[in-house]
Amino acid sequence: MKFYQAGVALAAMLAAAGTATAQGEFSGNVALSSDYVWRGVSQTDSDPAISGGFDYANGLFYAGTWASNVDFGDDSDTNMEIDFYGGLAGELESGISWDVGVIYYAYPDAEESDLDFVELKGALGYGFDSGLSIGGEAYYDVDNENLYLNATAGFALSDAFSVDGSVGSYQFDAGDDYTNWSLGGTYSALGFGFDVRYWDTDLDGTDLADERVVFTISRSM
Repeated sequence: MKFYQAGVALAAMLAAAGTATAQGEFSGNVALSSDYVWRGVSQTDSDPAISGGFDYANGLFYAGTWASNVDFGDDSDTNMEIDFYGGLAGELESGISWDVGVIYYAYPDAEESDLDFVELKGALGYGFDSGLSIGGEAYYDVDNENLYLNATAGFALSDAFSVDGSVGSYQFDAGDDYTNWSLGGTYSALGFGFDVRYWDTDLDGTDLADERVVFTISRSM
């Protein structure tokens, strides 16, 4: 059912993007992080993560896949997360950017647990001439009826260095809602990206949601 839902959404987006040119652009990325933090919570039991993915863009349409190691402790035997995503994104004449898409989160080696889920995504953003950018995102978990809202703001101090922050609210259908926030800086040099980021949440009951600083080195290809 989850693959079906994601497939229907992607098929609709592909139909909408049918007027795009036959040729698109492919790109790749790889990263090494001191921790894989997702929405304020470590996905690797506070251990390092290596990740990477491939993207395709053609007109308004984009699609891609991304993977990382994970470690959820004794509650799960999975060691890998693979995401598949696609959508439509563009910019209005007013300068407002928009993005609508679907994301499928897959955990292929979770033999005893069904951890896979699908999210629908919607986002808006705006960049000012001063270098300031603001944005908002909404993610809806189709299977579990959970909602994640995220607000971002960033400032480009130069072509190579920028700072940004975010505040997110995770609202669960079954309760235990929480808020997370981050503040970080990114520097680009010699084809590499260097990111230092502080994360924290108001979630109690798990050390994996405590404050932490994450270092990431990435490379686009």
